[in-house]
Amino acid sequence: MTTKSRTRPWLFHGGMSLLALLWLVPLLLVLVTSLRTFDDLADRGLASLPKALTFGPYREALGLGEWRSIINSLIIAVPVVIVSLVLASMAAYALARHRIPFRRTLLLLMLAGNLLPAQLLLIPVLKLTEQFGLFDSLLGMIVVQTAVGLGFYVFVLHGFMRGIPDEVTQAARIDGASTFGVYLRIVLPLTKPAMAALGSLAFTWTFNDLLWSITLLRSEEKLPVTPAILGMQGDEFVSSWNVIAAATVVAAIPTVIVFLRFQRYFISGLLIGSAK
Repeated sequence: MTTKSRTRPWLFHGGMSLLALLWLVPLLLVLVTSLRTFDDLADRGLASLPKALTFGPYREALGLGEWRSIINSLIIAVPVVIVSLVLASMAAYALARHRIPFRRTLLLLMLAGNLLPAQLLLIPVLKLTEQFGLFDSLLGMIVVQTAVGLGFYVFVLHGFMRGIPDEVTQAARIDGASTFGVYLRIVLPLTKPAMAALGSLAFTWTFNDLLWSITLLRSEEKLPVTPAILGMQGDEFVSSWNVIAAATVVAAIPTVIVFLRFQRYFISGLLIGSAK
């Protein structure tokens, strides 16, 4: 091996280690801050080493009602993931495996909807939710969040399903399977990696949403976790960064669990879907 070929791995791993360190430092700072007392932060500052660690900020954050906001986020995110994947998989199956007039135009229109900045849709969606009686309700959040991400999910699943060999579905039809039977028993099991990857993405995006939450919700008891944490930075908690950091750590737990559960599908599913 030449000197150049031996040096490249060291440079690559050194650069990746530096990037990983830069990414981990803010997370570690938030974690340490969440375990410090208010007096310690006030006396020594955020960048100092803590005198002692305590779980008091976590008890205070949960006592302020963060459990309720986490439950609200789950009530919104879980139905959004289920409904989005069911509708997107059906639409993608129809567009990928059947001769539907203007199917490419329909697919491009779905994708174009996701290219619009969300800020352009705030006022129209707000007015629609008011007219349909969905404003300031968790049901309205579920409907809007499902509609917002549906085009992207259809686009990814369409590319994945087009890669399924025609011989597989044709053999199922010869055996007497109906159109819905082919979709349910053949296509869905084969799209499991893409569905798992999109499910984890949809859960993360919905659970951490801020823009639609502060636009469509007004009641404090209905707020999801992200705007609830933002509300802690009022007059009373403007300096309680340990409580805010503790609330942030607790709010990150559900998304971390989902990602760890589906991490083996996360990258592979999206790459396969995009490649097809």
